[in-house]
Amino acid sequence: MMTRDEYKKAITADPSYEGGGELLATCSECQAYRAEMQAFDRQIASAMSLSVPELNMPELPEIDSSNVTTLASRRLGVPGWLAMAAAATFAAVIGFNMLSSEVSDAPLAEQIIAHLDHEPYALRVTDKPVPDRRLARVMPASIATLDHSAGLITYAQTCVINGTEVPHLVIQGERGPVTILLMPEQPIEGPQSISGDSINGILLPVGDGSIAIIGEEGENLQRIEEKVVDSVAWST
Repeated sequence: MMTRDEYKKAITADPSYEGGGELLATCSECQAYRAEMQAFDRQIASAMSLSVPELNMPELPEIDSSNVTTLASRRLGVPGWLAMAAAATFAAVIGFNMLSSEVSDAPLAEQIIAHLDHEPYALRVTDKPVPDRRLARVMPASIATLDHSAGLITYAQTCVINGTEVPHLVIQGERGPVTILLMPEQPIEGPQSISGDSINGILLPVGDGSIAIIGEEGENLQRIEEKVVDSVAWST
């Protein structure tokens, strides 16, 4: 079962996170934190969808142009609240785009290891599968299909690798959780090994994309590799 800190990290990263049901059923603190994060998420969504009233200019009386002195051109001022709202929305959109589309110069294997280091709560030993609805949202048919012969899928999240959103899945292996990253838009020239502290993995070219499979030391990745590669079909 997840710890309280692991659940808080997961729900902070994704307020729609549906895991941790056993902990959530008994932990009032986790229930309150989940409600707080979801409320905050709704506030952000509401702030990003500003409803700006139509700006109506008053009718001006006719002016005798013979008595008008020409001045240097000036821009018509916009009400302060409208300018602030527009600036905030623009900054938020730019910030989101920079965050979601940033492309690193680091090798793909290094980016994958760095990403895994930021999501340790995904590597839970559990027999509870991801709900089909969430799996379909993370990995829609427009990206790929993956049948359940690859293993019990216990984690599914949409993550950004090298500026591209990809499905991040975890299945239960023989020695512990095994991470699978499906990257249809990340082609590589040939297989590459992935190594780190107490982990081993492989990055494989599959069609026009690639797949990363990472497990604990001693995990039989070849068995998982065969099932995953055989069961994945890119839709793009």
